[in-house]
Amino acid sequence: MVAGALMPSAAFACTSAIVGASANPSGRPILWKHRDTSTTDNKVEYVAPTADGYGYVALFNAADRDLREAWMGMNDAGFAVMNTASYNIKDDRVPAKKMDKEGILMTRALRTCRTVDDFRRLLDSYPRPMGVEANFGVIDATGNGAFFETNNHSYVCYSLADEPSGVLVRTNYSHSGREGEGYGHVREANANCILQPYADDASVTPEVLTEVVSRTFYHDGMHRNMTMSGERRLADKDYIPRHKSTATIAIEGCVPVESVDSVTPGFVAGEYIMWTGIGYPPVAEIRAVRCADGGVPDELRGTLPGGHSPLGDKAKALRDSVFTVEGKDRIYIDMSRLYNNEGTGLAQQAIDRNRLVYRLEKLKRDGE
Repeated sequence: MVAGALMPSAAFACTSAIVGASANPSGRPILWKHRDTSTTDNKVEYVAPTADGYGYVALFNAADRDLREAWMGMNDAGFAVMNTASYNIKDDRVPAKKMDKEGILMTRALRTCRTVDDFRRLLDSYPRPMGVEANFGVIDATGNGAFFETNNHSYVCYSLADEPSGVLVRTNYSHSGREGEGYGHVREANANCILQPYADDASVTPEVLTEVVSRTFYHDGMHRNMTMSGERRLADKDYIPRHKSTATIAIEGCVPVESVDSVTPGFVAGEYIMWTGIGYPPVAEIRAVRCADGGVPDELRGTLPGGHSPLGDKAKALRDSVFTVEGKDRIYIDMSRLYNNEGTGLAQQAIDRNRLVYRLEKLKRDGE
């Protein structure tokens, strides 16, 4: 059996990538996360700078009223961070109640880090046990990027500079961890297969990540793309989009600078865009988020009861029209609701709307 075929129902998951500036035709690094979690509802909020650190925007769980746990974000120093849960690098007996502290660590990183090396130093100095088992992805304004495969006491760093393709992908196991354990092996293969032609042409854009990878039902284990299959009862198993998928976000940084000393909050607000699709990714509408007061569209903010976001609730309602749930382990997708030959499927309609959002927001940023 392929590892990753069975995912604990309450587990955190995710598919992610770091894209180097050389692989994006705009010459900007990208940090992408397709979030999978049992916590269905998300929001995006801006947190103002304080005497203790930088201002930042981040994805939070809807119920997180105090904004304690950031699950992906960028700050006004040009640093961005995200994570995927790992399930093959924990090497101790720290109890479960003291784990799952990744969001707290990332909040600290957004407050205090400017560079990839700053994040390394944060991990070096962080109190042990850290309460994490995760692959942390980070980028900075100089174009550096890395995955830090991290457990309670140590980490292994995989630098973007060492990857010839300029693209690093991670799911729910660590390459430095115990072989054959963990989850998401098929999803990682899916992502690498979908991204390969774009990486070969140095044409990996945020649109490719949110509009292609997060909305494609390719299964590498079967070597089949089921996106246009018209299946009305497709088992929800090992595709990148899943019933538990709750967001797709691509943080696109700046054209790399020589030194972070030249980076100001105003520069970041003008150059960085957190392309955000909240809710079930195949039907999610993309909005451009900037790291500034007023930089988060109200549709993404937790303005509804329970901290829900309007676009998140809209996407969740559409998701519920796509799935049939028959017990914990029997979930089926009606692909004909998402894609059809007439181009009127829910995913196809969202992609058409998002294409316009990307074009207009890039015009604002680039002036072209």
